[in-house]
Amino acid sequence: MDFREMLGERATLIAEARKILDAAEAEKRDMSADERVQYDKIFEKARVLGDKIQREQEIREEERRMAVTMRPSSYEGENPEERKIKAFRNFLVNGNAAEYRALANDSDAAGGYLHAAEQFVAQLIKGLDNQVFVRGFATILPLTESDSLGAPSLTADPSDPTWTTEIAAPSEDSTMAFGRRSLQPEQLSKLIKVSMKLLRTSALPVETLVADRLAYKFAIAQENAFLNGSGDGQPLGIFTADANGINTDRDVSTGNTDSAVTADGLINAKYALKAQYRKACRWIFHRDAVKMISKLKDGEGQYLWRPGITVGEPDMLLGHPVDESEYVPNTFTTALYVGALCNWSNYWIAELQGVEIQRLSELYAATSQIGFIGRMYADGAPVIAESFVRVKLG
Repeated sequence: MDFREMLGERATLIAEARKILDAAEAEKRDMSADERVQYDKIFEKARVLGDKIQREQEIREEERRMAVTMRPSSYEGENPEERKIKAFRNFLVNGNAAEYRALANDSDAAGGYLHAAEQFVAQLIKGLDNQVFVRGFATILPLTESDSLGAPSLTADPSDPTWTTEIAAPSEDSTMAFGRRSLQPEQLSKLIKVSMKLLRTSALPVETLVADRLAYKFAIAQENAFLNGSGDGQPLGIFTADANGINTDRDVSTGNTDSAVTADGLINAKYALKAQYRKACRWIFHRDAVKMISKLKDGEGQYLWRPGITVGEPDMLLGHPVDESEYVPNTFTTALYVGALCNWSNYWIAELQGVEIQRLSELYAATSQIGFIGRMYADGAPVIAESFVRVKLG
């Protein structure tokens, strides 16, 4: 089944689920127990199909990358990307270049499967990665001349001017005020050990595997911090109420119940943002909340949630894209956060350099391993609170 067929099938399933909701709505009643079971079953199929579409896209991209990585070539005449890949393998084997994992060739659980002689060794078996997207929308500010970032902020506008006669003196302003926002990159690090034998004999391009997994782990650690970080020795997350980030004035619970999001609650959240911020804002929810929201209608009987129907098109809610993250709070209890509407350009990320790698050639020589320490330094915080709205239960 190709992408178009899968997208069509997903759209059909969603339409079937909505028929169940519409039938109950037409009779002005709640769904029966049987209808609710049927609805949940159909919606789960649609979700699984959506995951399958994402996996297929990821597999095709990985196959494309591996084809480039494993294509035989010499340094002469190669493009810069191919030279980087060869230099990276050189580094792992001989200590000349960039990143890697403690995969012991003699232990299956620790990496022996990569060296097995079976036919399937050329494909890694792993679960689907969690999505990370904040860095794709946030403002990233590389630090090159300092280890911290300070930015002036306007904390209070001047008061309104007053109408005066031509010869009267203007009133003096006493309300305009400036403050300062500071980001101090904190260290994120991981030690990875790789079997020397595995580096030389694996049927998989181990440098690609370990580099990808290390990059992914750094990415999800940051993603979680950008959403839930305390701001103490780590980034300040959008779901952490803080005067230095997003205070409780940006929480919207009106219209929601103590255990569920409602159409009125979402509409209230949307219009808690100024129009200027709404132009580029995006919703963020856990999949449990998306399942709940997919059943909601507005006052005219129209569904709030609209699924994307073409490859790469996001699902939409009240006219804005919806991002799903496993790191969004999903406990549906009184006064807890369950989502947000964000203009991510006003979430700033300050970082030093990028990921740096230190090679430990001798430390693990007794166990025939090479160690690699990956480090990066980053901080992040929302800098304009009014460009974010948190969805909170009543």
